[in-house]
Amino acid sequence: DVQLVESGGGSVQTGGSLRLSCAASGHNYSRYFMAWFRQAPGKEREGVASMNPNGGWSYHADSVKGRFTISQDNDKNTLYLQMNSLKPKDTAMYYCAATRLSILGTSSLRAPQYTYWGQGTQVTVS
Repeated sequence: DVQLVESGGGSVQTGGSLRLSCAASGHNYSRYFMAWFRQAPGKEREGVASMNPNGGWSYHADSVKGRFTISQDNDKNTLYLQMNSLKPKDTAMYYCAATRLSILGTSSLRAPQYTYWGQGTQVTVS
């Protein structure tokens, strides 16, 4: 199993930046496919970005492409989400997720594919 703890959320003005972190602990972290999701009040959980275990492949939702970047540091067992040019519509709880499945493309942003979830970190853009 893997345990995930997000941090880095906060309040920021439109056009600002934040970097979210997801610290992972547990067995064989480097074998997990990782992703960021977000959920705004009253809305479904939405996939934001995903990355394969070695970091050689990533996928970003159209809604964040060009503004957000997923990355990871396997030496630190940490996943990141750099968020630039933030907009009020980016306001949501952001979650880190992991799965042992090997999934590519749009399927990698589907929440049911993921087994392990963090507790979330709030991002508010005004």
